[in-house]
Amino acid sequence: MKKDDVFELTAEGYLELETELDELKNVKRKEVIVALKEARAMGDLSENADYDAARNDQAQIEARIKELEYKLEHSKIVDAKKKGSGVGIGSVVTIKDEDGEEEEYKIVSSVEADPFNNKISVESPIGVAIKGHKTGDTVLVESPNGGYNITILNIA
Repeated sequence: MKKDDVFELTAEGYLELETELDELKNVKRKEVIVALKEARAMGDLSENADYDAARNDQAQIEARIKELEYKLEHSKIVDAKKKGSGVGIGSVVTIKDEDGEEEEYKIVSSVEADPFNNKISVESPIGVAIKGHKTGDTVLVESPNGGYNITILNIA
């Protein structure tokens, strides 16, 4: 991450990161400390798999805490309503593909992307194609498998 990174987040995404950070600091960190104490009590640490696993867990938790603190400190909450009528971060977009199938996606930052929950990054192929466009526009989506057209049916 660069020093001048700014992470654009929806208010919902910001809250999710804060919640995860709180969980890591106040629950997971304490659980790992207990696991380390229990593993130390077993004796020889040089061949103690439980101790090694707890130390690895601790390192992962501390790294994630540091990452989340950085992202929250360098984030900017984006209000989709202020963006106008074009697609941007925070927009909920209904699209129709060339086969006539409709999908609804929430456009989010790469930090918040969760394709399994229809939250796609503004940096994804679809996100790049529809960013700034309006209801009724048909746009070309460039993908590794070739381009295809989609039509924006609704922006909320």
